[in-house]
Parts: sequence; C-alpha cells; structure tokens
Amino acid sequence: MKVRNVILAVAAVAAGVSVMSTSAFAQAKEQFFPLLSYRTGPYAPNGVPWANGKQDYLKMVNARDGGINGVKITFEECETGYATDRGVECYERLKSRPGVSLFDPQATGITFALTEKVPHDKVPLITLGYGLSVAQDGMAFKWNFPMMGSYWTGADILIQYLGKKEGGLDKLKGKKITLVYHDSPFGKEPIPLLQERARMHGFDLQLIPVTAPGVEQKSAWLQVRQSKPDYVLLWGWGVMNSTALKEAQATGYPREKMYGVWWAGAEPDVKDVGEGAKGYNALALNTSGQEPKVIQDILKYVHAKGQGTGPKDEVGQVLYTRGAIIGMLGVEAVRRAQERFGKGKVMTGEQVRWGLENLNLDQKRLDALGFTGVMRPLSTSCSDHMGSTWARVQTWDGKKWNFSSDFIQADEQILKPMIKAGADKYLADKKMTRRPGTDCQS
Repeated sequence: MKVRNVILAVAAVAAGVSVMSTSAFAQAKEQFFPLLSYRTGPYAPNGVPWANGKQDYLKMVNARDGGINGVKITFEECETGYATDRGVECYERLKSRPGVSLFDPQATGITFALTEKVPHDKVPLITLGYGLSVAQDGMAFKWNFPMMGSYWTGADILIQYLGKKEGGLDKLKGKKITLVYHDSPFGKEPIPLLQERARMHGFDLQLIPVTAPGVEQKSAWLQVRQSKPDYVLLWGWGVMNSTALKEAQATGYPREKMYGVWWAGAEPDVKDVGEGAKGYNALALNTSGQEPKVIQDILKYVHAKGQGTGPKDEVGQVLYTRGAIIGMLGVEAVRRAQERFGKGKVMTGEQVRWGLENLNLDQKRLDALGFTGVMRPLSTSCSDHMGSTWARVQTWDGKKWNFSSDFIQADEQILKPMIKAGADKYLADKKMTRRPGTDCQS
C-alpha cells in the first residue's frame, strides 16, 4: 500500500506539474488587451458603440484567424465613467497583467494623467483622434500615439474648409467664429491652434465653455444668439452634442453653420434631434455602414454566433467602426512587433510600442485587412506618432450622414512649429529630455 501511495502521490504531483505547465504555457501564449470603457453616465451613448467595436474586432481576430500568428487575444473591460481618477485606477489594476499590450484611455483627461506614468511602466498609449496634440512628436513622447489626428489637426482642417467655403482664407478676415466647447482638457485642446489661425487670418474667435456633462447650455446659446457668429465650432462629447443641436434649433441658429469635431459627428449625436439637426456638419475620420469586409467578417464570425458585444444593428456605425479601427491598430502593432521580436510570441508593452512606431498600413494592407474605403493609409515613424493628418467633412441630411468634402490634410507648416514648441515646453516643465536619435534603432 505504501508503495502504491507513493506511486499515486508521484503521479498526482506529475499531473499537477502538467496542469501548471499547461496553464503557464496557455498564459504565456495570450496577448492581453485592457479595455477602458464607459458604459454608464452621460457619455455612455457615445462610449458604448466605441467600446463594442474594439471588443468585437478582437473577438473576430480570435475566431477568424486563431489570434495573432497563433497567439490568442484576451481582454478585460474596466469601467471609468469617463472620470480621470477611475481611469487611473483601471490602469493601475490592469497594467501588470501578463502579456499586456497597450492602453486606449478613451478620454483626454485620463490620457493626460497616464502620460506621466507610461514611461516608467513601459506600456504605450494609443489615443486615436484625441489626447495631447503635441504627442505627435515621437522624439518627445516615446509612449504616446495620437493616431489619425489630434484636436489641432481637426481644428486646422475645419478652418481650411471654412476658408475655402468663403472663397479663400483671406476672406475669413472680420468673420466671427465661436468655439462652443466641453470645459475639460478635451474641449480646451483645440484653442491654441484656433488662436494661431485667428491671428493669421484676422477672424474674431469667441470661446464659450460648457460645464460638463453639457446638459445645461442655455446661457451658452444665449451668447451665441447675441453675438451672431458666422460659424460655430462644436467641441462636444456625449449628451452635450445633442443638447447643443437642440439649443441651436430653439434659438434659431442655423445648423448648417455649425461644424463639430469627429467626436460630435456620430449617430447618437443626431438621432434624437432628427430633422432638427439637418444641415449640421462634422469632421469624419472614418466611414460607417455594414458594407466593408471587416464589418462583414465581424457579423459572420462574432454576431452570427451570438457572441456580439452589443446590438447587431449598431455594428458599422461611426463610433463602432472607429472602435474596430483602434482594435485593428493594436493587433497590427503586435503583428509588426512579432516580425522583429519573434513570430508567434507574446509581445511585451515595450515591443508593442516599437510596433506602433513602425506601422505601414498602405492601401494594399488595408484592403487585405478588410478596411477598404474605411480609412486613409497610415504610416508611423520614430518622429511621427500620428501617421495620418487627414479628415473629411460630413453633413447630416435628417436621416443619415453624407460626405460633403474630399479628404483635407492639416497644414504641417503651421502645425510642426507649434508641436515642437509645445513638446519642448512639456519636456522642460517635467524636467525631461528628447530621445537621442540612436533610440530610434532600439
């Protein structure tokens, strides 16, 4: 019996080791994507489709491709409510998970707070179309990636568009342009660029802050009615956007003279206003609809199996598609990193950072990924962490969005000196220095 017990004990230990080894191996073969989100509160109508698109894309890559070169994708959502302190808590809780890839803070305020933390933790931040505008400068911000545009590029594109509409930028002289903005880091971010453009072209810039979350705007629109601006730029998010459109309608301000940032140009912003928002314009970084192959693949591999994160009829909406783009950029950064550090291996945050810095998503690659027509090609480098500075203007016809311009590129001659000066000031304030050129090879 004693011999038999010893044999059983050895077998049990061996089995335990086998289980632990299998578990450790499985864990080692998982690339973890922390998903900060806000499905509650006044920003939920916009935050939910964005979060759903990110999550469904990751599910689709697992189901269709078996992960990233055999590495399974895992993820976990953490609710921030769009609050900076809760966003930091989510980051601190998830940053040490094995195989952590990158963080998409999904809020400019959270991005500001995490920017000081990620260099120490060696985890990159991807802030598609938001965050710090000066973070385009990769030599100053090694860990920040404001992909596809910033609030400076967005504001610049809108001024270019309005100038063309007036017959030339010189025709903006003497015009009144009012910025109605969310009184937060997000809403304040475009102000330096608009002030520079106002100085260059001689238009009168009026700034009207709206207290978060933006459900009370009567005083703001009373100011608009009194000043009668030629154009209103809307830098809103969540409930602020639909409220602004309703107040504009109530005060008689023409919606066709209103131009929103790309976070104020989605279905939740206009669907409750309907015909009342007709003529309203907003920037667009991406298309919408269920026609693109990537959206069809999500419907086929995720929703058709009952594994969709949200309602099927919301798949392909503006913010949902943007979420899918963010998911794709993260996956492609891992894939790019594997090309250098080991195909089929789990990448560290530092390796994923290198992947984000060395993306080359040309049209051929976007076509292969199913993103034909969804977005413009994107290419990053050590010095350029944005990769693309283009956007279009779209107009709401009362039922759907229609593009009303071709792609417009932000003016780099104006932006580059501002970005460098802003980045240098940030570094000086934080007592930090720029990356040496040799760091670009590492």
